[in-house]
Amino acid sequence: MSQEQTDNDRLSALGYRQELKRVLSLFDNFSVAFSYLSPMVGIYSLYTIGAGSGGPAYIWLIPAVVICMLSVALIYGELASEYPLSGALYQYGKFNVGSRYGWFVGWIYGFALLATVASVDSGAVSYVCTLINKWFGTHWDYTNHVTLVAITATLIVSSFILNSVGAKVMGQVARFGVYVETIGTFGVFIALAWHFHHGLGYIFTTQGVTHAATNPLGVNFGGNWITGAALVAVLANVYIFFGFESAGDIAEETIEATRQVPRAMRNALIYGGVASFVLVLGLLLATPSGAGGFTAAISGGIPGILAVLPGWLQDFFLVMVIIAFFSCGTAVQGAGARVAFALSRDHALPASNWIRKVSKKGATPVNALLIGLVIPVLFTLLVAVNPPAKGWHILWFTYPAGVNALYALVSFATSGIYLSFLLTCVGALIARLRGWKPSGVFTLGKWGLPVNLFAVIYLGLMLLNIVWPSALTSGRAMYFNYGWVTLVIMVIIVAIGAIYEAIARPDKKMPLQTSL
Repeated sequence: MSQEQTDNDRLSALGYRQELKRVLSLFDNFSVAFSYLSPMVGIYSLYTIGAGSGGPAYIWLIPAVVICMLSVALIYGELASEYPLSGALYQYGKFNVGSRYGWFVGWIYGFALLATVASVDSGAVSYVCTLINKWFGTHWDYTNHVTLVAITATLIVSSFILNSVGAKVMGQVARFGVYVETIGTFGVFIALAWHFHHGLGYIFTTQGVTHAATNPLGVNFGGNWITGAALVAVLANVYIFFGFESAGDIAEETIEATRQVPRAMRNALIYGGVASFVLVLGLLLATPSGAGGFTAAISGGIPGILAVLPGWLQDFFLVMVIIAFFSCGTAVQGAGARVAFALSRDHALPASNWIRKVSKKGATPVNALLIGLVIPVLFTLLVAVNPPAKGWHILWFTYPAGVNALYALVSFATSGIYLSFLLTCVGALIARLRGWKPSGVFTLGKWGLPVNLFAVIYLGLMLLNIVWPSALTSGRAMYFNYGWVTLVIMVIIVAIGAIYEAIARPDKKMPLQTSL
């Protein structure tokens, strides 16, 4: 029996027929997951906040988060091997607990992915403007709303075109993204090696970040690192090390998915952790020496640190960053489309028959991809909704000034991902307690239960750390959840889903009717 027939038989056993093309290899699958995780996008977006909050010692929070998330990747590996289906987390929740539970996981996860597309592509705008201004002598302002929307929309449309051609093209874009990420992370370290001002001992220091007077961001942690600065600095890494689960979203297009998808998940997370550590290490060791060196480096950000390099090399790495952002956005859009396709295939979304349509030429969920184009572009328009100078006073909390509606929605991207992750791991735990024994190619055996428990505890605690409302002057609220904003948005999005689910009962239309 051919491998393709084996893959198709497994799909049939789970109640589906093969509609998408199985054209992705292990490396393609890994590349999509790694491009979504994207160390360059994460570090270039959050390095200043992470190092500014936690000092050089924040680098050690990278392996801490990666190790904890590895427990999640291992659980997802079991689930992907058992249920190699498009839509990954939605399917895992549906088969482990029930249709209703799975629908909620899919709703939260899918919404978070669409918000992430807008987040990633809008995050590339400042780098695009910087490069264009340097090369052509223009004066594009990345804070201008029209400029931001125009560039973001162009990137999203470009991703849609490439994704629509076929999964193989998506894999090739992701492959190129892996090469770029490798050059952009290890290459920066090598290029900066001639400009290191510190020894390795420097990465064990905090440079006074626990006190407001010496914190380069002006945040006061009351002299506490572990219970203060680290809890905020760790979020700079928490916001990076996910996306590996997207390997499962494209399982139906991956050859030998039951074996390859779990490997791709683990490899993407581990390699992403190594690349991130190396890039951050290079940036920290190249921090200017002297009393004000660290503060100056945080104020100037990564471009300021790279300013010691020749101009042509700075431009080269800037191009690498833009490509990394684009590759990441393309991968996330592709993953989000597969979630919409999976839900619509089970008649769980409005206009499901239209959304589930697969193009004959490329065998891709083209209409689901169209959703991944239109909704993120609409999200981007929220950048024009800005609070007044004193913010908006809403019930018991203040929506802070300077945080437009797009950034508020984007703050849901990570909290929504962590909530859907938590629900998925809780679902796996419920299934185990009911007697489920993983029977896929990849299993954890006797380690399954303790690893599952650890994953649930980690995700629960970190979700609290992400959404916990705090004073607007604190590091968490100032740079991550904006006080109550992220928690309230998460509640609103879940509530909208609950209202729709209660009225339309999409779970009743799903082929699997297991109930809680």
